[in-house]
Amino acid sequence: MLKVWGRKTSSNVQVVMWCIGELGLPYQRIDIGHKYGGNHTPEFLAMNPNGLVPVLCDDSSPPLFESAAIVRYLAGRYGDDAFWPQSALARAAIDVWAEWAKSSVYVSFIRPIFWPVFMGAPEDRDEQAIAAALDNLTNLLKIADHQLTQHDYLAGDRLTVADIMFGTLLYRYYTLEIARPALPALEKYYQRLTQRPAYQEHVMVPYAELRNW
Repeated sequence: MLKVWGRKTSSNVQVVMWCIGELGLPYQRIDIGHKYGGNHTPEFLAMNPNGLVPVLCDDSSPPLFESAAIVRYLAGRYGDDAFWPQSALARAAIDVWAEWAKSSVYVSFIRPIFWPVFMGAPEDRDEQAIAAALDNLTNLLKIADHQLTQHDYLAGDRLTVADIMFGTLLYRYYTLEIARPALPALEKYYQRLTQRPAYQEHVMVPYAELRNW
């Protein structure tokens, strides 16, 4: 059985848990990090010296950390060829979007927008910086919106690893109190995701406990 260390409100944990849910795998998840603590104990640091969640163990396998690496491992071991192809070229066509979601969209949303808007006190916000970050994020989301006019999911007509890495962020994007441009294809895509039971269970998780004020 899979064993996952990480609180359910962590967006990085949600990436892993949504993948597990879509693959229908049995698991045990242990709340750790943030208000739960425990991520700087010697035992946890022996699994992940960074002291961050998630960490995953698959039966007797060595601990794995870094959410994207974990998702790729799970997809490679348990996913079918549509979710994570065996062909290197077909897999790369999906992975470019997965990597784009993690290295471009995630870093353009979480720290410069989500953290100051939701987690910081209103009087501490740099509204000009947030507005600039929103403009940058919108330019990235327009890329996804165009891609999604061509098929139902980010890398094709079926859910893949690319959607796991990208779609997790959209719940917070669409529930955060920010101005959002009209991106019709992206909005329809998000609505499709919200109909998936695994997305509902593992991604559509209230995040009020993250607020610092």
